[in-house]
Amino acid sequence: MVMSIRQGHEGTTDRSAGPGIGASSAFGWSLLNTVVSRFGTLGIGIILARVLGPESFGTFAVALVALMAVLSFNELGVSLAIVRWRGDPERIAPTVTTVSVFCSLVFSAAAFLVAPTFASAMGDPEATDVVRLLIVNVLINGIVATPAALLQRNFQERTRMGIDQVNVWVGAVLSVVLALAGMGAMALAVGRAAGGLTSAIMFLKASPLPYRFGLERAHLGPLLRFGWPLAGSSIVVFAVGYADQLAAGSILGATALGLYVLAFNLASWPVSIVSQPLRRVAPAVFSKLQDQPDQMHASVISIVGVLAAAAVPTFLTLAGAAVPLVGFVYGEVWLPAAAALSWLVVSALCRIFYELVYDYLVVLGRTGIVFAIQAGSLIVLVPALVAGAFWGGIAGLAAAQALVSAAVVLPLYLWQLRQTGILLRSIASGLWLPIMAGLITGGGSFILATNLESPLLALLLAGFLALVVSAVLLYRRREQVKLLRQIGLAEKTVERS
Repeated sequence: MVMSIRQGHEGTTDRSAGPGIGASSAFGWSLLNTVVSRFGTLGIGIILARVLGPESFGTFAVALVALMAVLSFNELGVSLAIVRWRGDPERIAPTVTTVSVFCSLVFSAAAFLVAPTFASAMGDPEATDVVRLLIVNVLINGIVATPAALLQRNFQERTRMGIDQVNVWVGAVLSVVLALAGMGAMALAVGRAAGGLTSAIMFLKASPLPYRFGLERAHLGPLLRFGWPLAGSSIVVFAVGYADQLAAGSILGATALGLYVLAFNLASWPVSIVSQPLRRVAPAVFSKLQDQPDQMHASVISIVGVLAAAAVPTFLTLAGAAVPLVGFVYGEVWLPAAAALSWLVVSALCRIFYELVYDYLVVLGRTGIVFAIQAGSLIVLVPALVAGAFWGGIAGLAAAQALVSAAVVLPLYLWQLRQTGILLRSIASGLWLPIMAGLITGGGSFILATNLESPLLALLLAGFLALVVSAVLLYRRREQVKLLRQIGLAEKTVERS
């Protein structure tokens, strides 16, 4: 019998689940994982930026855009079905593995063939070999899709932390050694591939279920029907997220792309600290609460409030201190990136909120709506980016990205959130104070940056200001933090039912 992805076998026990593992514990480990990775590799990233310079960094950025394009639809979205499956995931895991690996083989082969054309279109034909080497990660992604989804489902972020740390440090250290040896952009590609291969072995060993291939027709149809809209949406999500980099490379050239990507990475750094660990845990939390809509709505409102308290002051402080940050950390050759950074912070701030809504809608099975939102946003974004690039270079490009994110993408997601029964005034009540506080920290950091002769002192004072403000806001939200910890017990409730 063909079974819907949203259904499981009544009374089935999820044998892959770890005992007593809650969402709050998983989020804590995931947050620690991300913080250690980001802070640990920050120094390595600075070394690489100073050694390689904007041109070589731009070559690698060309290859990275190609990699992210293929990864956006690599396993057709079927692995997320494991996270949402209400019964024992062992029933669908072999089919998911087969689909994921087969698709990754096909897509990586196609990407290898079109690499020269893509590199030329991005203004850097010499990036072809770097693109082809990075495509190895597409195959790796397909191989580990099922184990990674199982770890996410079971909130096993402590295990995931160990795997990710090995991936990051093997790749980063090898990249630095090869860059210092004069390999240029290829050093980054080799490091990334080496880290990916090492982590793949660890994923396979840590898989909560035996790694098996299989193809059950009863599951294949529902899996593909679930995954195809999500894969299509992921392609559009990639296009929305990387259209600015595609425009930078094709219109402004690889060196401008290198400058833009540095600004983009800096703006995204706070996103990865907060949003990345949250996105590993939130879908599983929402999935556990599908039969408890009131508690599900409360979890969304609480997460938004806590997220705003932690993120908004940090982001706006980053925008205000853009010039001393780029100049002091990366050197004067990278200073043009500061013009884009202040704008990109706005779009990054919007992104952490609509990515949360994206995950929520996907768990509810509204993948078609997600696709429609992203497609509609892309129609507006592309001409805005082209106009921005011709009008103001990388700064104009970043301004166009920020405008569309704040005025088009975010409102569309909030509108859909309202359609699920969540009152927008409940969301707004948790946002107004962090926004006001963020404007104060952003303005303060700008005043410090423009009036202090020492960039280091300006950065330290601005960072301290943001830290204090965020701490106060989070303290005021302590009851909602407790609520999120209680939601972490939802898994136990589901297992006992």
